[in-house]
Amino acid sequence: MTALFKGELIKVATTRTVFAYAALGVAVAIANALVVVLSKDLTTVSAKREAIAGIPMLLILFGVVGAAGEYRHRTAAPAALAGGGRGRLLLGRAAAYALAGLLVGALTTAVSLAVGLPLLRGEPGPRIGAGTIAAVAGGSVAGAGLCAIMGVAAGALVRSQVAGVVGALILMFVATPLLLHVSETAGEATPFGAAVRLAGDPTSDKLSWGAAGLVLAAWTVPLLLAATVAERRRDLA
Repeated sequence: MTALFKGELIKVATTRTVFAYAALGVAVAIANALVVVLSKDLTTVSAKREAIAGIPMLLILFGVVGAAGEYRHRTAAPAALAGGGRGRLLLGRAAAYALAGLLVGALTTAVSLAVGLPLLRGEPGPRIGAGTIAAVAGGSVAGAGLCAIMGVAAGALVRSQVAGVVGALILMFVATPLLLHVSETAGEATPFGAAVRLAGDPTSDKLSWGAAGLVLAAWTVPLLLAATVAERRRDLA
């Protein structure tokens, strides 16, 4: 498994995808901090969390594109033959993307803090404390790692970059907001709702920070297991 992990990690690190998503994450983090702080008065600690919140959901797309790309570029079959098993290979790939997701999440979170915290000094109301900053930062990074694994599992299941990305965007920006409108509790129990809560979204208050992490993990693990089973049963060609 260690060799598979190293091989997949090298593959991730030597493709442009991870750098593209890192750059996109940094741009989104900067834009989020500027828009939140400059567009309204933030008078509560809860509201101020939004300015430094991470964007872990972006890593779902990263995982989908990377995993589904193995089938698009026809590298899945040779990799499985060299790795000695489809299930082991997928787990090694998920671990590699999890590490990459953590690193990208750490980078984007650092940028959010570097841009957001100085801007928040001029805002009225109580200052955001070190404990809140640590919770938002930790949740954003952990959420990024889990979202990357979820994306790998989804990409392995659908095997299409276009279908995977479009499906994820629909769930993220259409289905989840609609569900939140109907029921906040049900909406926050979705993977996207839980990821947003874990990253410090002030509008999500039904789940605690720890519960959001458990919900996101509860979605990620079964999805990865389902993808592993599917890999073993389907033709790779």
